[in-house]
Amino acid sequence: MNTPLLAELTTTGVGGAAHSLVRATTDEQIITTIRAADATGTPLLLVAGGSNLLIDDAGYPGTVLQIATEGVHIGKTLSDGRVRVEIAAGHPWDDVVAQSLAAGLSGLEALSGIPGSAGATPVQNVGAYGSEVAHTFLEATVFDRSTGTVSNFGTAALGFGYRDSLLKRTTTNGSPEFVVLSVSFALEASSQSAPIRYAELARSLGVGVGERAAARAVRETVLALRASKGMVFDPTDRDSCSTGSFFTNPIVPASALASLPADAPNFPVDTPGMVKLSAAWLIDRAGFAKGFGLPGTAGESLGGGRASLSTKHTLAITNRGQASSADILAIARAVRAGVRDRFGIELHNEPLLIGCEL
Repeated sequence: MNTPLLAELTTTGVGGAAHSLVRATTDEQIITTIRAADATGTPLLLVAGGSNLLIDDAGYPGTVLQIATEGVHIGKTLSDGRVRVEIAAGHPWDDVVAQSLAAGLSGLEALSGIPGSAGATPVQNVGAYGSEVAHTFLEATVFDRSTGTVSNFGTAALGFGYRDSLLKRTTTNGSPEFVVLSVSFALEASSQSAPIRYAELARSLGVGVGERAAARAVRETVLALRASKGMVFDPTDRDSCSTGSFFTNPIVPASALASLPADAPNFPVDTPGMVKLSAAWLIDRAGFAKGFGLPGTAGESLGGGRASLSTKHTLAITNRGQASSADILAIARAVRAGVRDRFGIELHNEPLLIGCEL
C-alpha cells in the first residue's frame, strides 16, 4: 500500500512512509482505528499537527492515525464566572486562541502561535512566555486503551509538571495509553489578558510583570516575538521548519548555579531547592551560534544545506531543505555533547523521537 511520506505531516518535514495511514475526522473513527490496531497488536502512531515529532526516514511499521477532528464550542459560564470552552483534539491550536479572543475570552493569548493541535497541548503541558496549559485547563476527554472506555481527566488527575503530564508519562512502546478526544478550558470573560508572567513579553507590552494588558495586544505581541525567532510555522521560512524548541530548559538543583557563570539565567520552579536554566543560553555559551551546522548536514550556504540550528533561535534544529532524521539528530547530539562538556548539564529532547533516538 502506498501512503504519503510522514514528512508531509510534520513541521520539520522529515519522516518516511507508514505501513498504513488512517485520517480520522470523528471520535468514532479514532476509537475504531485504535481498537483495530490493538486487537491485532499493530504498532500505532498518533499524528495531529505534527509539530512535536521527529520521525525516522525508515518510516513507521504500523498504523499512523492522523487525528483531524475539528470544532470549538463556547459553553456555559461556570460557578467561578469563567466560561467553559471545549475543543476537538485535532483542531489547530492557534485557531483556538484566535476564536477564544473573538468571543471575548482571555487566558490563552500568551500561547498564540504555537503550532500543533489542541489535543496535544495537555500532553506535555504546552507553555510559552510565562503561560502554560495548566493555568486554564479544565478537563480532557480521553479513550482509555486498557479498558476500552471513554473517561474525563481533570487537572489534578493529569498531574501537570514542566512539559509533562500523566498523558505523556503513560505510554507503551511510545504509544499513549490515553488518547485525547477533546479538551476543555476555563477562560475569563474579559478583554484584559491574564497577568503577564514573562519579562520579555512585559517589556514589549510596556507593562510590569504581574500586570495585565489588552488580550488582543498580547496575542499580536507574542506572534511578533515568536515570528522573530522562527517559532511561527511558515513553510516558506526554513527557520520555522522544525519541532520548535528541540531541548527543554533543564531543571537542576540550585547548588548547580555555583559552577555556572554569574550571568547564567535561572528561574524559580515549584520544586524546593531546584531552579530552571535557559537551554538557549547554555547552547549559545557552549559555542553553538545561530545557524550552526556540521559537515554533511549543512553546507557553506545555509540556504543550500540540509540541517542546522535556526538562524533566529539556537533552540530550534531546522530542515534547510533536504534534511534526513539523521541530519537533525547529528546537530542535536553535537549540541547536547557540547553543553555537557562545557557546563556539565545534560539537555533532554522535547519532541518525540519515532523510530530513532538521540
